[in-house]
Amino acid sequence: MSRVGKAPIAIPAGVTVTVSGENLITVKGPKGELHQAVDADIKVEQEEGNIVVTRPSDQKRHKALHGLYRALLNNMVIGVTTGYKLEQELVGVGYRATNTGNTLDLVLGFSHHYVFELPQEIKVSTTAEKGKNPTIILESIDKQLIGQVAAKIRSLRAPEPYKGKGIKFVGEILRRKAGKSASKK
Repeated sequence: MSRVGKAPIAIPAGVTVTVSGENLITVKGPKGELHQAVDADIKVEQEEGNIVVTRPSDQKRHKALHGLYRALLNNMVIGVTTGYKLEQELVGVGYRATNTGNTLDLVLGFSHHYVFELPQEIKVSTTAEKGKNPTIILESIDKQLIGQVAAKIRSLRAPEPYKGKGIKFVGEILRRKAGKSASKK
């Protein structure tokens, strides 16, 4: 049996989980509400304050879906209770980030600005302190959506390996290269 799939998901206080007949799971908590459609072969049940995910057989497809849906449901429970937060920093001279509501305006060393409209489910804030790199802070209850948006923002100017300029996650360690001056000794 899948090690990820067989672990039950504890339902914290203040969170309600609804399993409808057509395999639609709704998780409602203090921060919001999320929905997830589950494959017809996978069974999701509530037992004594836990969510249990089971599969009908040991087929490769069923094993894969078993762990997948358990992880997605666990991410939903965490999202509606504590939420998710991602921080990205802009490394480079003249790189700036500002936001008005859910519109993010990025200056990344190109001849034009990038204006990025974020979904309503994501809250964005930007900070620019003197002596520190500008940062973009994304907060949401949906882990999949916040990861996708953060990856899209990063793809606008991915960090390069020589000077490390670009958009990177806070705490991310980049693999750096020496450059051509290192070989002339």
